[in-house]
Amino acid sequence: MSYFNRRGIFLQKLGPTIVDPREVLVSMQFALKETDHDEHGAPTDKLLDSSEFIASSYDGGQTFKLNNARDVDGDGDIDHADKEKLLALAKAYASIVNP
Repeated sequence: MSYFNRRGIFLQKLGPTIVDPREVLVSMQFALKETDHDEHGAPTDKLLDSSEFIASSYDGGQTFKLNNARDVDGDGDIDHADKEKLLALAKAYASIVNP
């Protein structure tokens, strides 16, 4: 997140595991950053309105499943389009070799 843009997405790729070498999990956290000052006047950052989603794949990252979704396209409802956007983000991030 930058000084000018308070919204951010944090992505983390987990897996494969010893138990299932084809398992890939992508953790996606959406948050707003707020800068405040502590009692000594030092700037501090905190994350607000944080939402976390876990996309799971058991075929090496070719296809993903997502248990929950939220309105990410801003049209006011949670529908198939929202879920597809989150799944596309997970698949794209999982395909990056050295993020």
